[in-house]
Amino acid sequence: QKAKALQALQSETSDCQKCSLAQTRTNIVFGQGTPDARLVFVGEAPGYHEDQQGLAFVGRAGKLLDDILSNGMGLTRDDVYICNILKCRPPKNRDPGPVEIPCCLPYLERQLQIISPEVICCLGRIASQCLLQTNDAMRDLRGQWHDYHGTRTMVTYHPAYLLRNPPEKKKTWADIQKIMAELGLKRPA
Repeated sequence: QKAKALQALQSETSDCQKCSLAQTRTNIVFGQGTPDARLVFVGEAPGYHEDQQGLAFVGRAGKLLDDILSNGMGLTRDDVYICNILKCRPPKNRDPGPVEIPCCLPYLERQLQIISPEVICCLGRIASQCLLQTNDAMRDLRGQWHDYHGTRTMVTYHPAYLLRNPPEKKKTWADIQKIMAELGLKRPA
């Protein structure tokens, strides 16, 4: 049921022309993982590698997210769902713009409605501010629970930020542990 609904939504997005990113993309990056995910990760937008492959989080930041999943949480990409605010890559990996976000956000909102996860983890400032409809800074958002239409939502740093600022990994690990406690997950031995 959920899988069919997500496939229908993905088909609907497959030729989206709502903003100028349609002219510069290689692939739409809809998102991937299990439709029955208890946990959904939301980033800001696809990067170069994601645009090339049509998959979310496959570059260096994706490798770090995979490490967090497997080594930290005892999960794989098949256990969660991973997506972004934008479905197309902004040129030169710039931040999503004020015209693009309103075009794409309804697709993400419908994905989240279909999946209906127990927990959402927003990766980075842009994903957090968009989903939570706030202008608050990361330092004020991360590490605490928020509510997205009745779903427990945790804000943490984007993996790309962690690659540039390795000491902040400790804070992200603390956030991930809160998610694990919420979901009743034990750290792998």
